[in-house]
Amino acid sequence: MYRLIRPLLFRLDAERSHDVILAVLAALSRSASALGLIRRLGADRVPSIPCRFAGLHLPNPLGLAAGLDKYGKAFPALASMGFGWVELGTVTPRPQPGNPGKRLFRVVSDAALVNRMGFNSEGLQPFTEHITKLRHVSKSVIGVNIGKNADTPITRAVDDYLTSLDAVYGMADYVAVNVSSPNTASLRDLQNSKYLDDLVCSLISRRDELAARHKKTVPLFLKIAPDLTPEEIANLAKTVSAHRLDAVIATNTTISRPNRQHPAYAEKGGLSGRPLRQSSTATIRQLYTHLRTEVPIIGVGGIESAQDVIEKISAGAQIVQIYTSFIYRGPAVIRSILRELEQLMHSMHISDWKSFSEHTRN
Repeated sequence: MYRLIRPLLFRLDAERSHDVILAVLAALSRSASALGLIRRLGADRVPSIPCRFAGLHLPNPLGLAAGLDKYGKAFPALASMGFGWVELGTVTPRPQPGNPGKRLFRVVSDAALVNRMGFNSEGLQPFTEHITKLRHVSKSVIGVNIGKNADTPITRAVDDYLTSLDAVYGMADYVAVNVSSPNTASLRDLQNSKYLDDLVCSLISRRDELAARHKKTVPLFLKIAPDLTPEEIANLAKTVSAHRLDAVIATNTTISRPNRQHPAYAEKGGLSGRPLRQSSTATIRQLYTHLRTEVPIIGVGGIESAQDVIEKISAGAQIVQIYTSFIYRGPAVIRSILRELEQLMHSMHISDWKSFSEHTRN
């Protein structure tokens, strides 16, 4: 069905198309009968490949990355399509419109997107209200991706992250700390040890307080950029290990561009999709040399097939997320990737994901 409607959607401006799809998915998420139909067509038809990651029990190792459901309005419909989990956000403490003007661009020939959205967010209060209202219709695993407001000075960024952690802790299965979007000025500076150590230390300390209050420990993940130098990756890994973060998400979008001509490549913003695949895999590989199995990695960037998943797992990831390939191919990409993985596991006579991922890495 998505193949039929995609040409119509792609006639629209990219952000307008995104808004239309999210409005439809949000409406479907409020209907039990609609969710049942989506599950029959989606989740019920994808292979069950259960796995455990950072203490979370996932129905399969393929998740949806942050950026699609920024407002927490559509995750029941998205989860019903067959994703192992859905990451919501990025959410900021206070509402903000994001960057002005046209800010999302397609590169259809490369199955890529360039965006400079800039953390457009309704703020924490509406975000948490949406999740609270929908949680009873969806028991899916959800992560919440948090960031700082654009007008918060980098020296006060910790306050924004702590405020967000407080607000979402009770409803999130994990919290992803976004310090790697290229579309908020100075945000990526938070990946430097000058700021990162204080940020992570503060978040871990607050998480311990919240765990005692809520009687549950919510894992904390760090989302990093694909544009870090080997030295920066090594320093980041030291901080992650020292503070015992639960996982690293590698990677966010890139500010680099392929050596090809396309009007969208001249636009400022983060590039995702097929051109990101190699650099994200390279970052995972370097990160894994430092972390090994001490801190697990979620692989993200340019995944379109089971072979792309294998590439990420071979580099050191344990599970993966997609985003841009879902925009281009719709729910069919979920079934395609998971069925290919299931067939590959059967051909290798391996029945569980942990054994498969360990075998693939070794």
